[in-house]
Parts: sequence; structure tokens; C-alpha cells
Amino acid sequence: MPNTRFEKLQDAIKSYGAAAFENLMRCKGFGDAVVAGFPAYIECSEDCVRAVPPIGEFDPRKDYGELAFSYSQRSVIVLEPIQFGIALTVKNFEDAGALWLRTAIAVEVTGDSFDVFVAQQPILHIPLDYKDKLEPVFEAIYQEFMRTFKVQVLEFNDQRFETGIGFLPEN
Repeated sequence: MPNTRFEKLQDAIKSYGAAAFENLMRCKGFGDAVVAGFPAYIECSEDCVRAVPPIGEFDPRKDYGELAFSYSQRSVIVLEPIQFGIALTVKNFEDAGALWLRTAIAVEVTGDSFDVFVAQQPILHIPLDYKDKLEPVFEAIYQEFMRTFKVQVLEFNDQRFETGIGFLPEN
């Protein structure tokens, strides 16, 4: 049992370190499960979905591994939400090109659940035993991707932007 204030502080730091490491490991496993399960949810091939850094430049074809997670950019493990990006590549039907999207996800352990933030979607609470319980996360990611296109189309169709640059289909 600690006697001095310094020893009590050491114990507090030890507890903090253990919590930070547990949070990191649980959130990393959660993130990997989300990335692995999302293709089946939206019925696409696995190579269409990748874990990517949540911010900054990225290549949707690259396997980032640990570098997709925010903790990889830190030299010290801290108790904070773990962020990662999920990129979806959608091949064009008309040509050989493709479009890709990325959304950021933040996850942290809070008590007996994960608090999950998918971009602008409402917070999700997912049990720590998340096996077969990720559908709300998959749906939030899907809705965030859909929102991206809906907003762009609404802006394109807005009369205030009718003299702007945009895509016009051939007649």
C-alpha cells in the first residue's frame, strides 16, 4: 500500500496507463471488426473497403495497417478516443474509373460499452462484446456516405448555383 503522496501518484499513473492501453487495444479490435464487416453489410467486395487515416491525404488502395489509427501518430499512449478512417471505393459503371469516399470514426471505451462517433451521425453505444452487434455502426457509415452525395446533389440542383460548374448528362 502506498504511503507517500509520490507513491500514490505513481499508482494513479499506473492505473491510467493500464486504462489507456486497454482502451487502445479494445478500440483497435473494434475498428478492425468494423472494416472487415462493412463490405458484407453493403454487399461489395472486400477490396472496396480499407482502413485509412482519419484526416489528411490518403490512398484508398493502400493497406495502412496500424497507420490508419490515430494512436500510431503519437509517441505516448494516452487515454483518448481512437480515430480511424474508412474508405469506400466505388467503380464507375460508364468507364474504368472509380470514386472513393472516406469518413472518420472515433471510438472510446466508456464503462461497459464503446461510444462510437461516425462523422456527423448521432453517437452510438455498442457493447464491449460487439460480435454480431455492429449493424448500427455499419448503417451509420452507410448513411454518412449517402449523405455526402445527397448534399452535393441538393447543392447542384439549388437555383442559386445554376450558373456554376457541374455535370450535365448528354441527351
